[in-house]
Amino acid sequence: MRLLFVFLLIFAPLSAQSQTQWSKKKQKISVAQGTLFGYWGYNRSAYTKSNLRFLGPGYDFTMQGVEASDNPSRIGSGHYIDLKKITVPQFNARVGYYFKDHWAISFGYDHMKYIFNDQNEVLLSGQIDPGVDTETNLSGIYNAEPITTDRKTFHYENSDGLNYLRFELTRSDLLFGFGDKKQFMITSNLGVGAGTILSFNDFTFAGKKNVRTISMSGYGISAHVGLRFEFFRHVFLQSTLSGGFHHQLAVKNRPNDPSAITKHKYGYGELHTVLGFLIYIRPTNSCDSCPVW
Repeated sequence: MRLLFVFLLIFAPLSAQSQTQWSKKKQKISVAQGTLFGYWGYNRSAYTKSNLRFLGPGYDFTMQGVEASDNPSRIGSGHYIDLKKITVPQFNARVGYYFKDHWAISFGYDHMKYIFNDQNEVLLSGQIDPGVDTETNLSGIYNAEPITTDRKTFHYENSDGLNYLRFELTRSDLLFGFGDKKQFMITSNLGVGAGTILSFNDFTFAGKKNVRTISMSGYGISAHVGLRFEFFRHVFLQSTLSGGFHHQLAVKNRPNDPSAITKHKYGYGELHTVLGFLIYIRPTNSCDSCPVW
């Protein structure tokens, strides 16, 4: 009996301590270091009024006060469910990793579309040499002259698209948790991004139309705020509001003429909704070193 009493006296506290350590083990938390995530979804975007400068053989002119729109696919078009066509709509794709608790780095692809509005009322400045534009008879030197464009004779768009390839640094915080073992959680995301712009340009001018002229045309910077709704710790829906600035230093608009470019800078706003996944590569317990699988 004495031996049994000594055994209990020694090992009971150790057992209790072990249970306490086990109870302190962290659950799999999406904002913890070691979490990998990715998503796919769709967006709508809007653009500020801006100035576009067009340079090429025999012309150098600027259109001021240009208005433009995005170009989402119709819901009934089948583009959202046909795997061969899912990249046709305005989409967002991203993969990232929490390198530190609450802090993630990610890389992704915002596929937006910029469509020069038809019947645009703009101010025209610059020079167009005689004989360059026989369709509209624009010729000479202009100084903020008001004109209205016609899509049949002049059009500009990045519909295939305006592709913002960017890195993002994100701060994430858990706001609420519900259900058994918090199987439903809401997380806030605040981020800043920067990257390059890949343009697929369509251009109609001077009786000539070219489509899908590809160029790395400039850079962008942006800020992002969103809410992530997490289900069963591995799946989430996320809505994010973004805003930023794009500076397209040289958008190629004629495939066989490197001198034919567009210079463009503007602000944008974007709302995207995505479906994503969470994978816990290296979650840790309260000792901050031991893996928990």
